[in-house]
Amino acid sequence: MSLLRLTGRAARALVVKLGLVVALLALWQVLTVEAQNIFFPTPADIAVRMRELWFSGPAAHLFVTGGFTTDVVPSVARALAGWALGGLVGIAVGLVAGRWARAQGYVDPPVNFIRSLPKPAIVPLFLIVLGANDRMRIALIAFGCIWPVLLNTLQATRAVEPTLRDTGTAFGISLPRQFAMISLPAAAPRIAAGLRVSLGLALILMVLSEWSLTQHGLGNFLLTSQRSYQVLDMWAAVAMLGLLGYLLNLAFLALEKRLLAWHVGFTGTPLP
Repeated sequence: MSLLRLTGRAARALVVKLGLVVALLALWQVLTVEAQNIFFPTPADIAVRMRELWFSGPAAHLFVTGGFTTDVVPSVARALAGWALGGLVGIAVGLVAGRWARAQGYVDPPVNFIRSLPKPAIVPLFLIVLGANDRMRIALIAFGCIWPVLLNTLQATRAVEPTLRDTGTAFGISLPRQFAMISLPAAAPRIAAGLRVSLGLALILMVLSEWSLTQHGLGNFLLTSQRSYQVLDMWAAVAMLGLLGYLLNLAFLALEKRLLAWHVGFTGTPLP
């Protein structure tokens, strides 16, 4: 009975979520049809244009077009590469700074200064240092993704019970193994929360990085459409970015639930 009750509750929640999305799309459709404004196309027109641009290819190519390969694939690859690089750096620095108070004293001032810099303001610096290439774009995305992961990792590592660390030291466990067996598992839920936040930042910075001297990617497609007054193409790019963000978030949540299922069972509390 409990399983049936749980399944029914999940089904009702899904219906409510889908119903809200359908209602909002229907309202959008009605308002844009009534307005007849060329700058605000209907969601139906946007969906048709998305299909024409990226999902009208042959079945042999999984129905994706050449535009999908030149616009969507490079953008997703850059966003994920920068996100992964920024996450790794944030986790490493956060573990060290959280483990030793002296290290945190050195890390805090530059971190608080650098993370407060507006990301568009540092694009010229990255262009000068690294040039207008994919290395610059990935580095810019990584730069923005470091901070949520670093701060979450640092705070979670500091919150580890000192008794656990003392026990590890008393049993002669090496420092790398203490990080792997004590600090990292204890900080894992907060690290996952930081990674999830930075995933959204990665998409934003991906678009920003592709506005500078590139001929491929959704950011370039969006800017080119806006400059040439291709309003429907511009809206299609915005919708595609939203769809990508939603799908990446779903994939991350599924992976998080699988990898951190032990945390829910161990503590009895949901993930942050």
